Amino acid sequence: MTTDVPASTCSRAGCRAAALWRVEWRNPRIHSSERRKVWPACDEHVQFLRDYLAARNFPVEVRAFVEAQ
Repeated sequence: MTTDVPASTCSRAGCRAAALWRVEWRNPRIHSSERRKVWPACDEHVQFLRDYLAARNFPVEVRAFVEAQ
């Protein structure tokens, strides 16, 4: 089966670009310090997604996306 959508696509609404970054975050009001959520992001939207979460005072880290082998 073929598809135009990469296996890991950007989390930004409407974006179908391949993810190159992992935006790792948590909501400290409901997640323990061990819990992390991950939003895959493309080059164009990584800063937008990071800033969106940081504006809500969520701990955020951006790391290179590595496809599972």
